[in-house]
Amino acid sequence: MILPIYIYGHPALRKVAQDIDPENYPNLKKLIANMFETMYAAEGVGLAGPQVGLEDRIFVVDLSPIADEKHPEFKDFKKAFINAHIIERRGEVEAVEEGCLSIPGIHEKVPREDEIHIRYIDENLQPHDETYSGYMARVIQHEYDHIDGVLFTDKISPLRKRMVKGKLADMEKGKVACEYKIRTVK
Repeated sequence: MILPIYIYGHPALRKVAQDIDPENYPNLKKLIANMFETMYAAEGVGLAGPQVGLEDRIFVVDLSPIADEKHPEFKDFKKAFINAHIIERRGEVEAVEEGCLSIPGIHEKVPREDEIHIRYIDENLQPHDETYSGYMARVIQHEYDHIDGVLFTDKISPLRKRMVKGKLADMEKGKVACEYKIRTVK
């Protein structure tokens, strides 16, 4: 089932998500399947619980649609992250352009560390303690920010924030056009 994606300005995007009890979470596998289906319908590579109105510490990532000869490691990178906690961010900080399904039409350079150490539980309730780098680390950090109530626009330069202020204000007023199912404040 395709879920509506909450758009910039909706209070759900600013709430810090809480850990869940994955063993007793009702229909967890169905939720994860719905999140992937929603993400694919919107042509994204990641989607977090708050983006579909949940206060749960869960996000999904699938980089296989952008796998190519240069990045064959993306081919099988489809994961659900439950109760994720980044233990450490390290490495060189680089600003790379990002977009977000909750902030349609805006793409900005966002500074992020090149490597992360993260602990999480997968959809099969298996614990993981892993390190990611490069684009994988960037996408994970972007989705992780969502479960902490942080949006990529919070991390851009003050000048760029002023330049997108009008578009963000329109989104807060419900003035947004998308090709996918959305939920606005208004």
